[in-house]
Amino acid sequence: MTLSQLVGRFIGVRRHRVDAGGGGASRVPHPVTAVVVGGGIAGMSAAVVLAERGVEVSVLEAAPQLGGRLGAWPETLTDGTRHVNEHGFHAFFRQYYNWRNILRRIDPALRFLRPVPGYPVLSAEWPTEEFGRLPPAPPANLLTLLARSPSLRLGDLRGMDRDAALPLLTYHPVRTYAEFDHTTADELLDSLRLPDRARAMLFEVFSHSFFNHEAEMSAAEMIAQFHFYLLGNPEGLAFDCPDEDYATSIWEPLARHVERHGGRIRTGEPVTALHRDSGGWRVHSGQGSYQAGHVVLAVDPPALAALVAGSPSLAGQAPSLAAAMPAYGRPGPPYAVARYWCDGDVSPERAVFSGVSRQATLDSVTLYHRLEHESRRWAARTGGSVLELHAYACEPQVPATVLAERMRAELAVLWPETARLRVRELRARVEAKAPAFTPGSHAGRPDVRTDADGLYLAGDGIGTVFPSALMERAAATGIIAANHILRAAGGATEPLHSIRPYGLLTRR
Repeated sequence: MTLSQLVGRFIGVRRHRVDAGGGGASRVPHPVTAVVVGGGIAGMSAAVVLAERGVEVSVLEAAPQLGGRLGAWPETLTDGTRHVNEHGFHAFFRQYYNWRNILRRIDPALRFLRPVPGYPVLSAEWPTEEFGRLPPAPPANLLTLLARSPSLRLGDLRGMDRDAALPLLTYHPVRTYAEFDHTTADELLDSLRLPDRARAMLFEVFSHSFFNHEAEMSAAEMIAQFHFYLLGNPEGLAFDCPDEDYATSIWEPLARHVERHGGRIRTGEPVTALHRDSGGWRVHSGQGSYQAGHVVLAVDPPALAALVAGSPSLAGQAPSLAAAMPAYGRPGPPYAVARYWCDGDVSPERAVFSGVSRQATLDSVTLYHRLEHESRRWAARTGGSVLELHAYACEPQVPATVLAERMRAELAVLWPETARLRVRELRARVEAKAPAFTPGSHAGRPDVRTDADGLYLAGDGIGTVFPSALMERAAATGIIAANHILRAAGGATEPLHSIRPYGLLTRR
């Protein structure tokens, strides 16, 4: 434990227990059936917990592979080699306590996760700034950031509106949303009177990471995520990543784990409708129907809205859920992912992962040939490199290949040597499946428990009463859904943890 973590622990910046777990039989005392719709992080987290407690659980995933936005699938390049391509780079932050607990089922020591050194932010206007080597816990990390960052100097602090900045330090799970959910993140940043450089390098690159534009994102949500990633956790901004592709390192082992405990995994089986009758829930897919006492809907917002619309009886059985769908089912802006197999390498000093500020399209750069074994082997054999470029919130209705070319051109401004690389192979796609956190949306955001008996939701857009985001929110809501089912059946529940629930200066 570092000095900053010791100081943070003294003021309450530590892992907090949300649910101690236990409280029932290690296996459910009577037969219980459940269907989990969706095989991403949320659905598989629910399935792991349920299967381990003896629930007869079936996972139905529409895609040919598990993973959702953490999915991975094999592809053959034109040189004849087979590679596993992925949906996009994800950082496994160390305060993802619940997601990491699920992953410990397949690797108790989490040896497959390797530290990613550094977290630089690139800009064409200003020198690169490094955020990954701060002390891990607040307040030391914040004070060090202010002392080190050339984007925010002492004179700039005097010019800031300190009253406007106070909400960043006083996060409250109720009051923050009551006061700021109808304000945009853009308006909040305007009110701080930050220098343009500080705004771009410290805040805008952060808000884009949630697949939302700051002009269309709730200020309350930005405050909550600033608290979750920087000001309320004892682990800091450091993160790890798998040293092998997601299919090999995560989804295949997790699927085997669920099946060893009696669960069933069905991929390529989209669910089209569900309804409740006297025998429980009936879930309909393209291959047939499933009867279950409980259902967990762990799908992205557009898929959830389509499923509710295709299940007319839910309007009466779950009216609050049906009423929330017109707003919740509209996702955030499109995001683009492009992976390039190139005939040469970038400069040796380039970081494995870099955030990008103020480029029109490009938001991050990942060097996969310095991260995952398969890409590393390909690069060693060919003398090439494997790069992934990501746009978190891009212009709608633009083809993926066009976005890929824009991102590559923008990277050449930041890393000039990339202009000389010849692209041997490109895989690009654009999707719009991430949840939107628009101003005023918090009050109507669905929770895990619906108003229909035995029907639960999970995913990174579903509400939680404790701070969480992205992969961690997906895992946590999946576990919460499983815990509801287990409590109803008399089974022991899974523990849940999170970070400090309140801001550093919050008066409760």
